[in-house]
Amino acid sequence: MATISVEHINPFLIASSNILKQMCFIEPKVEKPYIREPIFLDNTLLIIIGFTGKMKGQVMISFEYDIALDIASKMIMMPLEELDDFAKSAISELGNMILGNAATIFSTQGINIDITPPTIGTGTMSFSYTYTKNICIPFVYEDNKRIDINIAVKGD
Repeated sequence: MATISVEHINPFLIASSNILKQMCFIEPKVEKPYIREPIFLDNTLLIIIGFTGKMKGQVMISFEYDIALDIASKMIMMPLEELDDFAKSAISELGNMILGNAATIFSTQGINIDITPPTIGTGTMSFSYTYTKNICIPFVYEDNKRIDINIAVKGD
């Protein structure tokens, strides 16, 4: 099983922090990354974006429904009442921006990657990887609201 290096994690961490600050007007605090089984419970909205090129893998951004609604509301600068297609579209675009920003950071290091269009999942889901571990980086804002950035990078 491949190990994941800090050089593979930092661009995602930096991109996530920057985009959450710029697009959602929040000050996210990064909590300690950990290895997580990619299992998501009922109340979860998941954005899945793959990447290929010099580095391969995927990122899954997970939110509880009320957090996803809060983030979508912050992005469009007006309160949303339900996690409808419009709210999901905003969250999906957030994923695109984070991964696009990470791809730009990687390119400055000579690592070119392409990202796939985002896929949205809701409800209970579990994934299995045979090639790598899933690293979860929790971002917390406004006391206890949490967004998890899950990163799985395939080794060379």
